Amino acid sequence: MEGWPENIKDRIRTAIENRLLADPVRAGRPLRQSLVGHRKMRVGDLRVIYRVQGDTIVILKIGHRKDVYAKVEPRLPDKSGKARKG
Repeated sequence: MEGWPENIKDRIRTAIENRLLADPVRAGRPLRQSLVGHRKMRVGDLRVIYRVQGDTIVILKIGHRKDVYAKVEPRLPDKSGKARKG
């Protein structure tokens, strides 16, 4: 979020604190296809891509809805556990 306006950072921070931490399952919707097992939380035109692992919430990417999904996919491991190329 470096370089983002403070008001946007505040909106994201507030959404994470008030919605995601309170109830991570209800805060976002499940994703499909290559992102199955992950969830998205909408904050205006931004999306918070995350997964829930027991009591831990892992935030993978925060970005604009138009490109956040393409940017998060290369960060995910393939079936062998290695990071995808891209």
